Amino acid sequence: MNNQTLRLKLKQRLNKLSSNDYDNIENWQIIEAFNKAQIEWVRRMLHGNNLYKEGDELSKRRIDDLQLLLTELPLTGTSNDVYFESNNFPPANYLEYKSVGTDAITDCCPDPRSMTVYLGEEANVNLYLRDPLKRPDFDWGETFCTLIGNNIRIYIREFTIVNPKLTYYRKPVNIEFAGVLNPYTGVTSPIDVISEFKDDIVEVLLDDTAALIAGDTENFNQMQRGQQSAERNN
Repeated sequence: MNNQTLRLKLKQRLNKLSSNDYDNIENWQIIEAFNKAQIEWVRRMLHGNNLYKEGDELSKRRIDDLQLLLTELPLTGTSNDVYFESNNFPPANYLEYKSVGTDAITDCCPDPRSMTVYLGEEANVNLYLRDPLKRPDFDWGETFCTLIGNNIRIYIREFTIVNPKLTYYRKPVNIEFAGVLNPYTGVTSPIDVISEFKDDIVEVLLDDTAALIAGDTENFNQMQRGQQSAERNN
């Protein structure tokens, strides 16, 4: 959906019939509200905070709607006797963890072997390392990782990590209007940047955007209408 249509649809959601009550909304305000609505919508869908309680990959619709945000990142870092620790996490566009995958090698098995990596709790690391059913094991092809201090730690035991990779949900690309001040950078945008979501999702995001702007201007009837319309169509 192009940005001219987006602006027309948003004002249609806000204006009363045959009035121009909301024509004085600044373009930068529309940009800020729409981009905020994108982030809030993605977080709700990933968490399952919607009418059908469908979170990350719990239905075909959630998979289809969110798949374009899934991104892979090769991890770099250093290793000691206990774990491999990344040094390039989180990336600038990081939104939510999905999974970590890696291969491993040993002195007797130099060919990389795929490992299953479970996400564990930092508080339980010592328990995992002592538990023969949960600790890293090359023969079983299993290990675990934790998130701490903006780093990923993949735990090892008599093997070496190779080719670690993070899969994560990135932030949606912010929309921009050509010739309009970007509220995030303070610089006038030279080109139009349209929403990367499908048009049917943009329609839902427009209802969320209208609800945000209506709430900011204390029009609670329009705010409620926008929220209800967005929720019905999720």
